[in-house]
Amino acid sequence: MKTRTLLKCMASLTLISAFAPALADNFPVRPLKIVVPFPAGGGSDIVARLLAKGMQANLGQPVLIENKGGAGTVIGTEAVAKSPGDGYTMLWMATPFYINATLVKKLPYDTLKDLTPVVDIVSGPLALVVNPSSPWKTLGDLVNAAKQAPGKLSYGSSGSGGSPHIATEMLAVAAGAKFTHVPYRGSAPAMNDLLAGQTQFQLDTITLLKPHIDAGKLRALAITGKKRDASLPNVPTIAESGYAGFEALSSMSLAVPSSTPADVVKKLNAAAMHALADKETRESLNSRGWDIIGNSADEAKERLASEIERWGKAVRASGASVE
Repeated sequence: MKTRTLLKCMASLTLISAFAPALADNFPVRPLKIVVPFPAGGGSDIVARLLAKGMQANLGQPVLIENKGGAGTVIGTEAVAKSPGDGYTMLWMATPFYINATLVKKLPYDTLKDLTPVVDIVSGPLALVVNPSSPWKTLGDLVNAAKQAPGKLSYGSSGSGGSPHIATEMLAVAAGAKFTHVPYRGSAPAMNDLLAGQTQFQLDTITLLKPHIDAGKLRALAITGKKRDASLPNVPTIAESGYAGFEALSSMSLAVPSSTPADVVKKLNAAAMHALADKETRESLNSRGWDIIGNSADEAKERLASEIERWGKAVRASGASVE
Protein backbone atom coordinates (compact mmCIF):
# COMPACT_ATOMS: atom_id res chain seq x y z
CA MET A 1 0.00 0.00 0.00
CA LYS A 2 2.80 2.39 0.90
CA THR A 3 4.60 1.61 -2.38
CA ARG A 4 1.42 2.23 -4.39
CA THR A 5 0.86 5.55 -2.60
CA LEU A 6 4.44 6.62 -3.24
CA LEU A 7 4.12 5.79 -6.93
CA LYS A 8 0.94 7.86 -7.15
CA CYS A 9 2.68 10.82 -5.52
CA MET A 10 5.63 10.52 -7.90
CA ALA A 11 3.27 10.38 -10.87
CA SER A 12 1.48 13.50 -9.63
CA LEU A 13 4.77 15.38 -9.22
CA THR A 14 5.82 14.37 -12.73
CA LEU A 15 2.53 15.65 -14.11
CA ILE A 16 2.88 18.95 -12.25
CA SER A 17 6.46 19.38 -13.52
CA ALA A 18 5.29 18.73 -17.07
CA PHE A 19 2.70 21.47 -16.85
CA ALA A 20 4.88 23.99 -14.91
CA PRO A 21 6.13 25.81 -18.04
CA ALA A 22 2.57 26.08 -19.32
CA LEU A 23 1.44 27.57 -16.01
CA ALA A 24 4.22 30.14 -16.24
CA ASP A 25 3.23 30.93 -19.84
CA ASN A 26 -0.35 31.65 -18.74
CA PHE A 27 0.66 33.73 -15.72
CA PRO A 28 -1.11 35.77 -14.47
CA VAL A 29 -4.73 34.62 -14.65
CA ARG A 30 -6.01 36.57 -11.62
CA PRO A 31 -5.23 39.76 -9.66
CA LEU A 32 -1.83 40.14 -8.00
CA LYS A 33 -0.90 42.06 -4.87
CA ILE A 34 2.12 43.90 -3.55
CA VAL A 35 2.42 43.81 0.23
CA VAL A 36 3.82 47.14 1.42
CA PRO A 37 5.07 46.58 4.99
CA PHE A 38 4.23 50.15 5.99
CA PRO A 39 1.00 52.04 6.68
CA ALA A 40 -0.60 53.92 3.78
CA GLY A 41 0.61 57.42 2.94
CA GLY A 42 4.38 57.01 3.31
CA GLY A 43 7.07 57.16 0.64
CA SER A 44 7.04 53.42 -0.03
CA ASP A 45 3.28 53.40 -0.41
CA ILE A 46 3.37 56.27 -2.92
CA VAL A 47 6.07 54.69 -5.11
CA ALA A 48 4.53 51.21 -4.89
CA ARG A 49 1.21 52.50 -6.19
CA LEU A 50 2.95 54.20 -9.12
CA LEU A 51 4.70 50.95 -10.03
CA ALA A 52 1.58 48.82 -9.56
CA LYS A 53 -0.30 50.99 -12.03
CA GLY A 54 2.35 50.47 -14.69
CA MET A 55 2.71 46.74 -14.00
CA GLN A 56 -0.97 45.97 -14.34
CA ALA A 57 -1.04 47.64 -17.74
CA ASN A 58 1.63 45.16 -18.85
CA LEU A 59 0.32 42.06 -17.06
CA GLY A 60 -3.33 42.49 -18.00
CA GLN A 61 -4.45 41.90 -14.40
CA PRO A 62 -5.04 44.26 -11.48
CA VAL A 63 -2.03 44.74 -9.19
CA LEU A 64 -3.37 45.64 -5.76
CA ILE A 65 -1.58 47.23 -2.81
CA GLU A 66 -1.96 45.69 0.64
CA ASN A 67 -0.53 47.81 3.47
CA LYS A 68 0.69 45.54 6.25
CA GLY A 69 2.80 47.62 8.60
CA GLY A 70 4.23 46.81 11.99
CA ALA A 71 7.37 45.58 13.78
CA GLY A 72 9.71 47.58 11.55
CA THR A 73 8.39 45.86 8.38
CA VAL A 74 8.87 42.36 9.85
CA ILE A 75 5.13 41.54 9.94
CA GLY A 76 4.51 42.25 6.26
CA THR A 77 7.79 40.66 5.21
CA GLU A 78 7.06 37.46 7.13
CA ALA A 79 3.61 37.24 5.54
CA VAL A 80 5.11 37.29 2.05
CA ALA A 81 8.01 34.99 2.94
CA LYS A 82 5.48 32.36 4.05
CA SER A 83 3.12 32.85 1.08
CA PRO A 84 2.85 30.39 -1.82
CA GLY A 85 5.57 30.94 -4.43
CA ASP A 86 3.14 31.48 -7.29
CA GLY A 87 3.99 35.08 -8.18
CA TYR A 88 0.67 36.50 -7.04
CA THR A 89 2.03 37.87 -3.75
CA MET A 90 4.97 40.27 -3.93
CA LEU A 91 6.87 42.19 -1.26
CA TRP A 92 7.76 45.87 -1.40
CA MET A 93 11.30 45.49 -0.09
CA ALA A 94 12.57 48.80 1.27
CA THR A 95 15.75 49.66 3.17
CA PRO A 96 14.51 48.30 6.55
CA PHE A 97 14.70 44.82 5.01
CA TYR A 98 18.46 45.21 4.63
CA ILE A 99 18.81 46.86 8.04
CA ASN A 100 16.82 44.22 9.92
CA ALA A 101 19.27 41.52 8.86
CA THR A 102 21.74 43.05 11.34
CA LEU A 103 19.50 45.09 13.65
CA VAL A 104 16.98 42.41 14.70
CA LYS A 105 18.51 39.56 16.66
CA LYS A 106 15.89 36.97 15.71
CA LEU A 107 13.82 37.24 12.53
CA PRO A 108 10.90 34.91 11.66
CA TYR A 109 12.34 34.41 8.16
CA ASP A 110 15.74 33.91 6.57
CA THR A 111 16.77 37.18 4.92
CA LEU A 112 18.72 35.62 2.06
CA LYS A 113 16.93 32.30 1.61
CA ASP A 114 13.18 32.93 1.96
CA LEU A 115 12.78 35.79 -0.52
CA THR A 116 14.02 36.35 -4.07
CA PRO A 117 14.51 39.88 -5.48
CA VAL A 118 12.62 40.59 -8.71
CA VAL A 119 13.95 44.06 -9.51
CA ASP A 120 15.44 47.13 -7.85
CA ILE A 121 13.13 50.08 -8.36
CA VAL A 122 14.65 53.32 -7.04
CA SER A 123 17.20 54.79 -4.67
CA GLY A 124 17.54 58.28 -3.29
CA PRO A 125 18.63 60.45 -0.38
CA LEU A 126 16.63 61.37 2.69
CA ALA A 127 15.98 64.96 3.71
CA LEU A 128 16.35 66.37 7.20
CA VAL A 129 13.49 68.75 7.98
CA VAL A 130 12.30 70.89 10.87
CA ASN A 131 9.14 72.83 11.59
CA PRO A 132 9.51 76.32 10.06
CA SER A 133 8.64 77.83 13.45
CA SER A 134 11.89 76.42 14.86
CA PRO A 135 14.95 78.68 15.25
CA TRP A 136 17.25 76.39 13.23
CA LYS A 137 18.17 77.52 9.75
CA THR A 138 21.09 75.12 9.16
CA LEU A 139 22.14 71.64 10.20
CA GLY A 140 24.87 73.27 12.28
CA ASP A 141 22.22 75.20 14.24
CA LEU A 142 20.36 71.96 15.01
CA VAL A 143 23.49 70.05 16.04
CA ASN A 144 24.69 72.89 18.28
CA ALA A 145 21.32 72.97 20.03
CA ALA A 146 21.47 69.21 20.55
CA LYS A 147 24.96 69.43 22.03
CA GLN A 148 23.88 72.16 24.45
CA ALA A 149 20.99 70.00 25.72
CA PRO A 150 21.82 66.30 25.10
CA GLY A 151 18.71 64.21 24.49
CA LYS A 152 16.34 67.17 24.58
CA LEU A 153 15.76 67.28 20.81
CA SER A 154 13.52 64.46 19.62
CA TYR A 155 13.06 63.08 16.15
CA GLY A 156 10.27 60.94 14.75
CA SER A 157 10.87 58.02 12.42
CA SER A 158 8.94 55.41 10.48
CA GLY A 159 9.89 52.91 13.19
CA SER A 160 12.87 51.25 14.82
CA GLY A 161 15.20 49.89 12.17
CA GLY A 162 13.99 52.00 9.27
CA SER A 163 16.43 54.01 7.17
CA PRO A 164 15.30 57.29 8.85
CA HIS A 165 16.13 55.82 12.28
CA ILE A 166 19.54 54.40 11.35
CA ALA A 167 20.53 57.40 9.22
CA THR A 168 19.72 59.76 12.11
CA GLU A 169 21.78 57.65 14.50
CA MET A 170 24.61 57.74 11.96
CA LEU A 171 24.36 61.54 12.05
CA ALA A 172 24.37 61.52 15.86
CA VAL A 173 27.60 59.49 15.85
CA ALA A 174 29.21 61.72 13.20
CA ALA A 175 28.21 64.92 15.02
CA GLY A 176 28.89 63.71 18.54
CA ALA A 177 25.35 64.67 19.50
CA LYS A 178 22.53 62.88 21.33
CA PHE A 179 18.95 62.87 20.04
CA THR A 180 15.86 61.15 21.43
CA HIS A 181 14.24 58.69 19.05
CA VAL A 182 10.44 58.54 18.83
CA PRO A 183 9.41 55.59 16.63
CA TYR A 184 6.03 55.60 14.87
CA ARG A 185 4.11 53.03 12.84
CA GLY A 186 5.12 54.64 9.57
CA SER A 187 6.54 57.88 8.20
CA ALA A 188 3.23 59.70 7.69
CA PRO A 189 2.19 59.74 11.38
CA ALA A 190 5.73 60.76 12.35
CA MET A 191 5.55 63.68 9.93
CA ASN A 192 2.14 64.72 11.27
CA ASP A 193 3.60 65.08 14.77
CA LEU A 194 6.51 67.08 13.40
CA LEU A 195 4.04 69.41 11.68
CA ALA A 196 2.18 69.72 14.99
CA GLY A 197 5.39 70.54 16.87
CA GLN A 198 5.44 67.35 18.93
CA THR A 199 8.94 66.43 17.69
CA GLN A 200 11.81 68.68 16.62
CA PHE A 201 13.07 67.17 13.37
CA GLN A 202 12.82 64.22 11.01
CA LEU A 203 14.84 62.46 8.32
CA ASP A 204 12.72 60.87 5.62
CA THR A 205 12.23 60.41 1.90
CA ILE A 206 11.93 63.44 -0.33
CA THR A 207 8.81 61.80 -1.81
CA LEU A 208 7.01 62.23 1.50
CA LEU A 209 8.44 65.57 2.57
CA LYS A 210 8.73 67.65 -0.61
CA PRO A 211 5.06 68.72 -0.90
CA HIS A 212 5.27 70.13 2.64
CA ILE A 213 8.65 71.73 1.95
CA ASP A 214 7.26 73.39 -1.19
CA ALA A 215 4.21 74.58 0.77
CA GLY A 216 6.40 76.14 3.47
CA LYS A 217 5.13 73.76 6.15
CA LEU A 218 8.56 72.19 6.65
CA ARG A 219 12.09 73.59 6.33
CA ALA A 220 14.76 71.35 4.78
CA LEU A 221 18.21 71.69 6.33
CA ALA A 222 20.18 68.97 4.56
CA ILE A 223 20.00 65.78 2.51
CA THR A 224 21.88 62.51 2.97
CA GLY A 225 23.24 62.00 -0.56
CA LYS A 226 26.78 62.61 -1.79
CA LYS A 227 25.52 65.40 -4.04
CA ARG A 228 22.62 67.82 -4.00
CA ASP A 229 19.34 66.53 -5.35
CA ALA A 230 17.75 68.13 -8.41
CA SER A 231 14.37 68.21 -6.69
CA LEU A 232 15.83 70.30 -3.81
CA PRO A 233 18.76 72.12 -5.46
CA ASN A 234 19.16 74.73 -2.72
CA VAL A 235 19.43 72.23 0.11
CA PRO A 236 23.02 71.25 1.01
CA THR A 237 24.17 67.71 1.73
CA ILE A 238 25.12 66.62 5.23
CA ALA A 239 28.65 66.13 3.86
CA GLU A 240 28.68 69.78 2.71
CA SER A 241 27.45 70.83 6.13
CA GLY A 242 30.59 69.70 7.89
CA TYR A 243 30.44 65.89 7.94
CA ALA A 244 32.63 64.82 5.03
CA GLY A 245 31.85 61.42 3.53
CA PHE A 246 28.40 61.13 5.09
CA GLU A 247 25.93 59.28 2.88
CA ALA A 248 22.75 57.31 3.52
CA LEU A 249 20.55 56.35 0.58
CA SER A 250 17.14 54.76 0.87
CA SER A 251 16.06 52.28 -1.79
CA MET A 252 13.06 50.22 -2.83
CA SER A 253 12.81 46.85 -4.57
CA LEU A 254 10.32 44.14 -5.42
CA ALA A 255 10.65 40.55 -4.16
CA VAL A 256 8.72 37.26 -4.09
CA PRO A 257 8.92 34.02 -2.06
CA SER A 258 12.04 32.10 -3.06
CA SER A 259 9.97 29.14 -4.29
CA THR A 260 8.55 31.26 -7.14
CA PRO A 261 9.41 29.74 -10.57
CA ALA A 262 12.15 31.56 -12.47
CA ASP A 263 9.87 32.10 -15.48
CA VAL A 264 7.32 33.87 -13.28
CA VAL A 265 10.05 36.04 -11.73
CA LYS A 266 11.15 36.93 -15.25
CA LYS A 267 7.60 37.99 -16.20
CA LEU A 268 7.28 40.15 -13.09
CA ASN A 269 10.66 41.73 -13.80
CA ALA A 270 9.59 42.54 -17.38
CA ALA A 271 6.36 44.11 -16.13
CA ALA A 272 8.23 46.27 -13.60
CA MET A 273 10.77 47.34 -16.22
CA HIS A 274 7.89 48.24 -18.55
CA ALA A 275 6.42 50.42 -15.80
CA LEU A 276 9.76 52.13 -15.14
CA ALA A 277 10.21 52.86 -18.85
CA ASP A 278 7.04 54.96 -18.91
CA LYS A 279 7.96 58.64 -19.35
CA GLU A 280 5.27 59.93 -16.98
CA THR A 281 6.28 57.46 -14.27
CA ARG A 282 9.96 58.33 -14.60
CA GLU A 283 9.27 62.05 -14.40
CA SER A 284 7.04 61.54 -11.38
CA LEU A 285 9.70 59.52 -9.57
CA ASN A 286 12.52 61.93 -10.46
CA SER A 287 10.49 64.91 -9.25
CA ARG A 288 10.12 63.14 -5.91
CA GLY A 289 13.87 62.79 -5.45
CA TRP A 290 14.30 59.22 -6.71
CA ASP A 291 16.91 57.85 -9.09
CA ILE A 292 15.48 54.96 -11.10
CA ILE A 293 17.48 51.72 -10.99
CA GLY A 294 15.71 49.00 -13.04
CA ASN A 295 17.80 45.85 -13.40
CA SER A 296 17.60 42.09 -13.86
CA ALA A 297 16.59 39.71 -11.08
CA ASP A 298 20.17 38.39 -10.95
CA GLU A 299 21.56 41.91 -10.58
CA ALA A 300 18.98 42.65 -7.88
CA LYS A 301 20.09 39.54 -6.00
CA GLU A 302 23.72 40.70 -6.06
CA ARG A 303 22.71 44.16 -4.87
CA LEU A 304 20.69 42.65 -2.01
CA ALA A 305 23.81 41.09 -0.51
CA SER A 306 25.82 44.31 -0.85
CA GLU A 307 23.04 46.42 0.72
CA ILE A 308 22.78 44.08 3.70
CA GLU A 309 26.52 44.44 4.25
CA ARG A 310 26.51 48.24 3.77
CA TRP A 311 23.64 48.86 6.19
CA GLY A 312 25.04 46.25 8.57
CA LYS A 313 28.12 48.42 8.99
CA ALA A 314 25.89 51.44 9.69
CA VAL A 315 23.86 49.52 12.30
CA ARG A 316 26.99 48.31 14.07
CA ALA A 317 28.46 51.83 14.05
CA SER A 318 25.27 53.30 15.51
CA GLY A 319 25.04 50.72 18.27
CA ALA A 320 21.31 50.26 17.63
CA SER A 321 19.63 46.90 18.20
CA VAL A 322 16.14 45.41 18.47
CA GLU A 323 15.23 42.25 20.35
